[in-house]
Amino acid sequence: MLTAPPKADMTFYLTTHKRHWIKLTDVPLFLKSENLTSAAKLYPALGRYAIDSGGFSELQRHGRWTRTPRQYIDDLRRIWDHVGPYDWAAQQDWMCESAIRHGGTFGGQYFAGTGLSTVEHLRRTVANFLELRSLAPDLRIAPVVQGETIADYERCLNLYDRAGVNLAAEPVVGLGSVCRRQSTREGAQIVTALAAHSLRLHGFGFKTLGLAKVGHLLASSDSAAWSYHARKRPPLPGHPHKNCANCIDYALSWRTRVLAGVPQTGAPA
Repeated sequence: MLTAPPKADMTFYLTTHKRHWIKLTDVPLFLKSENLTSAAKLYPALGRYAIDSGGFSELQRHGRWTRTPRQYIDDLRRIWDHVGPYDWAAQQDWMCESAIRHGGTFGGQYFAGTGLSTVEHLRRTVANFLELRSLAPDLRIAPVVQGETIADYERCLNLYDRAGVNLAAEPVVGLGSVCRRQSTREGAQIVTALAAHSLRLHGFGFKTLGLAKVGHLLASSDSAAWSYHARKRPPLPGHPHKNCANCIDYALSWRTRVLAGVPQTGAPA
């Protein structure tokens, strides 16, 4: 068994599309729900894990959610029953990036486009969380705060508040639409503004530069950047594959390096 280093203040989930890693390591993993629900066989997890709803892929490809809230709940229950209790599962939120809303080709990727406004994305995000919690109040479903600007995020907070959701009391609150800005001044300002509301934030897609700036303000984060890094490098010594883009040894080594550069608010446990 591959073992996690001592836990620090922030939980860092290693994002992977390799669902069988849950039986190989006890480091916290971040797994896409669709990769688990499409599996004929699921393995019990050795350690902690959280679930990504797959919202970016859904909206990028289709401009809408193709799985209903009921289907998503059924998927989450199957995962819980076969893999074991997860820390939390992200809701089916609506990202607010311009590419997601307007569509087109960006960075070589095609986006279908939702054709909806940022305000409508915020409304749908909050409505989805309320529906999921109504369908399955027993499941650990995490709300996500969305927006483009700080004002948008504040508007989203207000929508949750008006719906009777006390985000400050939630074990974790996802921070959406910041992944591509996580290392920028704008991204740091958004994290700082939301952290001021005493939220236990999860930073989706936060890696080295972003964590160095605001890692101390996050309760948790995740990243799959290890795979991108590995594609540009030769394989580890003794590894027969072309590169280590799918290699757990490389991923764990990368994770250790990232955590070494994250400022902590206290001593590691």
